[in-house]
Amino acid sequence: MNRPGEAMLAEIAEQPAALQRLLHDGSEEIASARRRIASFAPRLVLFVGRGTSGHAGVYAKYLTEVHGGLPTGFISPSSLTVYKARPVLDKAVVITVSQSGGSPDLVEATAALKALGALTVAVTNNAASALAAVADLHVDVLAGPEKAVAATKTYTSELLALYLLLVGGDASAVPGAAQATLEHDEQVDRAAERYRFTQRVITTGRGFSSATASEAALKLMETSYLSAQAFSAAELLHGPIAVLGPGVPVIAVRTPGAGADSMSPLLERLAAERVDVLTVGPAGGLEVATDGLPEELHPVVNILPLQRLAWRLALDRGEDPDRPRGLLKVTETW
Repeated sequence: MNRPGEAMLAEIAEQPAALQRLLHDGSEEIASARRRIASFAPRLVLFVGRGTSGHAGVYAKYLTEVHGGLPTGFISPSSLTVYKARPVLDKAVVITVSQSGGSPDLVEATAALKALGALTVAVTNNAASALAAVADLHVDVLAGPEKAVAATKTYTSELLALYLLLVGGDASAVPGAAQATLEHDEQVDRAAERYRFTQRVITTGRGFSSATASEAALKLMETSYLSAQAFSAAELLHGPIAVLGPGVPVIAVRTPGAGADSMSPLLERLAAERVDVLTVGPAGGLEVATDGLPEELHPVVNILPLQRLAWRLALDRGEDPDRPRGLLKVTETW
């Protein structure tokens, strides 16, 4: 039997290679899908996804709004599968993100949206999945088999695939930045020691980093059983800031760019109130290597130390992050 956390740690370490594989082997397929979307001339882009893949959809939503200049939103699968709603969706592109491509409600919802006139795109790690078969277009993130229940390499590969699909810029520096970021193990170990007995944590980010904050909270919940909540920096300054105080640390994702600059009022407020803050960024308590990357690609690397923090905390708290209680690798919803 494998040692606790062995699979998750291995998959965290595989990410630079997985990202390079996607760039090398998947670029042509993604470029073709990008051209098909452009020729469709959409007026609206909608996303479907849950959990980790839903967070990838949040990232993609920012990409579409900032670079595509199109209105975006999320479709609730239950509106189609449970309530049988049939919205008017001609000239809409629907992008369904799912690691396994096997959740019945996502498959059914995507099929219904396609029948309603939307151009449907499945982004999965399984080209043989039901979701890949039902969608008009499929993008394989090429992350390879993922054994740990907590998704790591499939998430970063989804982010990179969505960037290539929706922006199409140069991402050749990403694998190297990911490798450099993963080399800061000692910072993660210090942070894990700092939060070993913490029961509650708040994560926060702004703009493109919002998805990172949400994904970090999920990883901490499902591996270390922490009560973790994610808020945008703007939202946290409102009602939720009342929950902060002794014993409730904040993990703030603040890599360079406009989103990070807009977090300054929150960080100044937290410092004034002496809240325990762990910053994720080039000069933060958890350092990431973002030199040469546009702000839009920072989320691919700034989740890496947070994945490893979740892994380390789980082990230090006597848990096995490969086998979170009550969870399966593929969650089937209807």
